[in-house]
Amino acid sequence: MAQEIKTHLFAVRTTGGQEKVVMNLLQNKIKTGQINIYSVLLVDNLKGYIVVEAKDANAAFDALQGIRHIRGQLRGEMEFKDIEGYLVTKSTATQFAADNIVEIIGGPFKGMKATVTRVDNDKQEATVILLDAPYQLPVTVDSNYLKLSTSS
Repeated sequence: MAQEIKTHLFAVRTTGGQEKVVMNLLQNKIKTGQINIYSVLLVDNLKGYIVVEAKDANAAFDALQGIRHIRGQLRGEMEFKDIEGYLVTKSTATQFAADNIVEIIGGPFKGMKATVTRVDNDKQEATVILLDAPYQLPVTVDSNYLKLSTSS
């Protein structure tokens, strides 16, 4: 029976905009067995940081020595719940219903308000009618590009 290894998560500060470079350097060293860390996570919302999974703080610290663009390791340990939201994809289409007023936050219609006419949960899409258009223009939009409008 395989023994379960207890791992820990650590936030690593990097040079701004160099997160992907650092992640790739660490991944290459992991593949070749040069360092003793298990995984590296790049989170879009954490600019200037990556998350490293290691056996303990010393293993993470040793693995990060001499890597370009690393500015330091934050003291303490991250909890899994801190990054869980970035790992699990949640369906955004389920929060919309017909006749909801939404704002389009991405794509060619960004910034426009619309009324939801139909939601397709399987495809993660919603058909909306643009309120800013001079005539009724139904458009199918990815549900990730929509947010519920706070004002009608």
